[in-house]
Formats: sequence, C-alpha cells, structure tokens
Amino acid sequence: MRRGYDLVSRAYRADDADDGMYADWLDVLEKRIEPGSSVLDLGCGCGVPVARRLARRYAVTGIDLSSVQITRARELVPRATFVRGDMTTMRFPDGSFGAITCFFALIHLPLEEQPTLLKNIRRWLRPGGLFMATVGHRAWTGLEKDWLGVNGGDMWWSHADAETYRRWVADAGLRLELETFIPEGTGGHTFVRAARD
Repeated sequence: MRRGYDLVSRAYRADDADDGMYADWLDVLEKRIEPGSSVLDLGCGCGVPVARRLARRYAVTGIDLSSVQITRARELVPRATFVRGDMTTMRFPDGSFGAITCFFALIHLPLEEQPTLLKNIRRWLRPGGLFMATVGHRAWTGLEKDWLGVNGGDMWWSHADAETYRRWVADAGLRLELETFIPEGTGGHTFVRAARD
C-alpha cells in the first residue's frame, strides 16, 4: 500500500483538485461540528480536498501510510498537521475528536483489522462526534496491478459488503445515520455517516 500510493500519488489526485463528491459530505460536517474542533482524517492522502477544506475551520490531523502523500499534504495544507503512519497502530486519548473522516482508506485494510479500527474511532470521538467514511458495497478482496496506469503502482483492496459494515458500525457503538451507494465503474462503494451518542 505504501509503495503503491507513493507511486500513484499524483495520478490519483492533482494539487488543485476540487471538492467533487466530498463537497456534500463536508457541508454536513461543517453544519454539525463546532468551528475550532479537532478533526482526524484517516487515509488523508495529499490533503486535497478533505484536509484542505476542513483546515480553514478546524484543527485537522491527517494520517497516511505514504511518505509522498504526507510530503504533498504538508505543502498543500500547511495549516493542518500530518503524520505518516498506520491508522491501525495510532493511539489517541478517548474523546479527542469532534469528527473523524476515512474516505476510500478503510477498504485498504485487511478485513480482520477493520472492526477494531471502528471501535477505536468510536473511542476517539467525543460524545456527539461524527464519523464519515466510504466502505465496501459488495465483498471483494484483490490486487490491481499498475493501478491508474502507473507502472509498479500496484494496489490492494479488502471490502466487506454493506450489510457487514452496518453490523460493524453498530458493534463499535456508533449510531448509523446515513448509508448511500456511490457508483464507480462496474461496482461502487458505500458512504456511511454515523455518530457517537
């Protein structure tokens, strides 16, 4: 994963990419979460568009495995804090964040690690905190060679199905507020929004 995103970083997202599909999701976050709150962006990539937009109003911390992505993020979003690391081994005090996002990143973890991370996310959220993520829609695990046409940019995914994610979110102690299918190519993902009571 680290090597793959190091190689495909610029093919995956340009420095000047717009908010695209993230715009509506981030609109909701900004309506619900008080300005100045701490926000965690798991799998932050190059910081565009999520951290770039949220850093205008929030104290954003971004986590990503890829050193190339983190280097770009620090340049593109100087107002946020970026850490190169594995989201499954991060440690934060309970109740550290008003919101946590994890867009197109949870699905790169081995399936057996995903429920544990969801439980950690619940702990890291403050009461009333918001969690937004894109997860699998149909169960699938596999490798794509030379992803996005980048030589050597191999990428691996591990998706559970939407029903399993629904159960994992509930088991983690998060209340599911919204679940929406996001079409992509011949398949797609599921957007979930959940809250900690």
